[in-house]
Amino acid sequence: MPEHEATDANRTDYGMLRWLWLSGLVVVLDLGTKRLAESHLPYGEPQHILPVFNLTLLHNTGAAFSFLAGASGWQRWFFVALAIVISIVLIRWLTKLPRQDRWLPAGIALVLGGALGNLHDRIVQGYVVDFLHFHWHQYSFPAFNLADSAITVGAVMLAVDLLRGSGDRESVE
Repeated sequence: MPEHEATDANRTDYGMLRWLWLSGLVVVLDLGTKRLAESHLPYGEPQHILPVFNLTLLHNTGAAFSFLAGASGWQRWFFVALAIVISIVLIRWLTKLPRQDRWLPAGIALVLGGALGNLHDRIVQGYVVDFLHFHWHQYSFPAFNLADSAITVGAVMLAVDLLRGSGDRESVE
């Protein structure tokens, strides 16, 4: 076999884009649950589900933990641009992965799906819809949504991949 040809197992090409189904699923579930929350929950009024969990409809103009939510409006377009750049980088990264990878592309696809779900909200509405709210006595975790959950799980998967030493593969160029 000529040197420039890679084995099928190690070949890097656009075949890893098959993981985009997972990103699409995250977007569909995220947008669907946000629409359900907006149509069934009163804004800002906690609906008690469990002693530690409420459904509380909130609009977040900032990023994680409402970072920059109080800014004058420029943050909307900053976060839109950031999400677009991150999405392009993640898609490019997917195209560079060896075909046998499973863990890393799944993590990338989850982050991408979450980024796109929240990007949709920012572009269309100017804010991200949050509605999942965990609390314990006087402690309260900021409300979030399924996109945020996918981003978090995907980021943990990326960190685990890095820690287990898989990060020495070819990186995004």
